[in-house]
Amino acid sequence: MIPLAELLRFIAEDSPRGDLTTDTLAPLGRCRARIFLREPGVAAGVEEAATLFSHFGVKVLRAVPDGMRVEADAPLMNLEGDAAPVLLVERSALNLIARMSGIATMTRALVETARRVNPSVRVAATRKTAPGLRLLDKKAVVLGGGDPHRATLSDRILIKDNHLALIPLTEAIQRARARMAGTAIEVEVTTLTDALTAAEQGADMIMLDNMDPWTIRTVLATLRERGLRERVGIEISGGITPENIAGYAALGADVISIGRLTHSVRSLDVSLEVSPAPE
Repeated sequence: MIPLAELLRFIAEDSPRGDLTTDTLAPLGRCRARIFLREPGVAAGVEEAATLFSHFGVKVLRAVPDGMRVEADAPLMNLEGDAAPVLLVERSALNLIARMSGIATMTRALVETARRVNPSVRVAATRKTAPGLRLLDKKAVVLGGGDPHRATLSDRILIKDNHLALIPLTEAIQRARARMAGTAIEVEVTTLTDALTAAEQGADMIMLDNMDPWTIRTVLATLRERGLRERVGIEISGGITPENIAGYAALGADVISIGRLTHSVRSLDVSLEVSPAPE
């Protein structure tokens, strides 16, 4: 669950001096409201929306569980309460649901496609998230069946190209191993030679970055020939699309990481409709 204080930032951003229109038209009385997707998808962000409405005194009559696949026009949430807080929270709640449901829906589709050919592969997000929304973006990935990967730079060691522009690969792994014993070490590589070096130096995970399928197949075959494949996990990253993910999954990697899960998300179309509450 995302901390309430984080969610209240969105309300403060949207109404720094109150809801001018609703306050001007007040009183509007009590209302009932329903929130629904106008297209099928995987529900996400419902818990956060319900938390916000409840915080402002709106009663949540019904809410579908996050991670559930829903059809178009099926209600995600039914509400009842004073109209003013419903309208205050409306846009922030809908924005959260729209973005998070878009991420969860795309993730679910890619996970299902990849696992049809490789049941054990994990489809992972990256740190290419919207600033300030990382916790929500990562949660949506998990709700879609994906792996959140690193949430922050503090989570794990991942030696990338810009590190290796400043320090040789072997030395980088040796420094990391000596200074952070017991911590998993992942290394990003772009060539067969570097992949073999990383495995031989004891990397726990090797990220094959922007490699074509033929090169990835060669790397995996060479690691097996040298008895190194079972000692190291393999992550594929770069250039993965809905159209080619099955082909990459079939190569036998352990993880496929995809930036587009969060950096190119298409928000789902979500609406809130109100009606006067019965007397």
